[in-house]
Amino acid sequence: MDLPFWVRVVSVTPPKSSAVSFLLFSTCARARDSLSMKLKQRPEDFTVTESWRFDESPRGEWRVYAMDKQKISTFDAIERIARAFDIPRSRFSFCGLKDKQGRTRQLIAVRGADVDLQEPDLRLSYLGRTRDPLSAANTTSNRFGVTVRALTREETAELPAAVADVNRLGVINYFDSQRFGSLKHGQGFIAKQLIEGDFEAALHSHLATPSFLDKTYDAKIKAFWRDHWGDWRIRCTIPGAERYEPIIRILRRDPKDFLGAFLRIDPKYRALLVFTYQSYLWNESVRRYLMSLLSGQSLIALDYQAGKLLFPREMTHDQIEALRRTTFPLLAPDTKITDPQIKRAVDWVLGRERLNLSQLRVPGTEQIFFRHEERPIVMHPGHLLLGPARPDELNEGFQKIYLAFTLPPGAYATLTVRRLFSFTEQENREHLPAVEEDVGGEIEILNADGSVKSTTPLTERPPPSAGASEAKPKNKKEKHAKRRAMQAAAAAAGQSESPEMPKPLGFRAKQKLRKESKARRREVAEISVAKLRFKPSKATRGRPPKA
Repeated sequence: MDLPFWVRVVSVTPPKSSAVSFLLFSTCARARDSLSMKLKQRPEDFTVTESWRFDESPRGEWRVYAMDKQKISTFDAIERIARAFDIPRSRFSFCGLKDKQGRTRQLIAVRGADVDLQEPDLRLSYLGRTRDPLSAANTTSNRFGVTVRALTREETAELPAAVADVNRLGVINYFDSQRFGSLKHGQGFIAKQLIEGDFEAALHSHLATPSFLDKTYDAKIKAFWRDHWGDWRIRCTIPGAERYEPIIRILRRDPKDFLGAFLRIDPKYRALLVFTYQSYLWNESVRRYLMSLLSGQSLIALDYQAGKLLFPREMTHDQIEALRRTTFPLLAPDTKITDPQIKRAVDWVLGRERLNLSQLRVPGTEQIFFRHEERPIVMHPGHLLLGPARPDELNEGFQKIYLAFTLPPGAYATLTVRRLFSFTEQENREHLPAVEEDVGGEIEILNADGSVKSTTPLTERPPPSAGASEAKPKNKKEKHAKRRAMQAAAAAAGQSESPEMPKPLGFRAKQKLRKESKARRREVAEISVAKLRFKPSKATRGRPPKA
């Protein structure tokens, strides 16, 4: 049937398979590769300096260090220090996670041990002692320095107006793609499997789902356990396999104790898995909340790893002040919501996930839990500085520009940069694909101003896919075997089991597209420069300039 302007569907069935989820989300995020601007071409293009405070105590058992790292994640840096000095990871604390792709300086602490590491990509500087472990409360702010490359003259000319918009409207405080590495690497939301009580699937996603993007020994270890799942008596001799040995020991003792094995994972990493799913629910709920407040023409849609993010393009003064004062909850069983609009947005997202607030818990254990927290909806970058446009030495014919700004703890600098350059992603809510929410339930037909024109129950379901008529697995063993076969087939073929799912571009195809796009832009730039430099004389007047 023909539907006017904009259709949204009230009930959504999310993909069940981790592999399907990954392929769907990676397809949504693919549009980012087409942007002309480039971030983090060099480690020094993205710098983070953490501002901290801690109570110094000469007799404290925690040694505090400033850690400078380059192109290495916080978890990997701590893992390296722990191995070098034979210290359990449980004796480390830190204020927060910093971006892997860049040069960052942050605070860490080690309990009861002195360490010293001076390597090209990882250095420690001793600061003193303290009585308590570090936490997010020890961070006051983060100062970012970002060099944006491969910009055209038109793009740099539009930046001052974009800076004025960001200073006036702020930036929606979403969690950016860095938070959703489990989607990028094909593991899906492990916390969702934990909520469902499917501990074997959760452990399989963590231990035996290698990422095709990962070329390290860790991916080989996960491929080993994928191929030998259930055969816990054998030993993996690949370097680095000892980090998973505590998990394997539990399974050797009791091959069915998947929950006990999962609890052997580092508690900080387990908490991160829960927080990843909480972050996704927060993003989706805030996105839904903005859709109820503003019309489609007032919103900009930007792709990210888990779908789309909406940002205000224009708001009244009252709307700006209202959003500035509003916080949105990170959901947990004890979350209490009094604002009716926020409650409607949360209920819609949880309904799509087939959950309610009371179900946000992991059955059988209290060691993994969801914790309620309020997060501001809007962040305002402080001391936002825009440097002059300069020639880009890495991308001939283009320009680079330097940005510096300060953000509160937990805010994402990449979102600020992308919001500043949102004019390069010409999308708003009017152009969102209908397939995004067209999965059954109730259809709401909207007017051009965003108001609901009519609501119609969706009684006709789309025809089932080719695999829908297959018999359902009789037990969990068959279910996991089928799921693993689907994951292996998707990884091998590079496509989803659903024929309707668009095939994601591989690494080489993406590189080819980038090179072709870059070559076209360079050719246009060279022709323009040649025309500017060409000064016709009497002898050459009328002839075309030499390229």
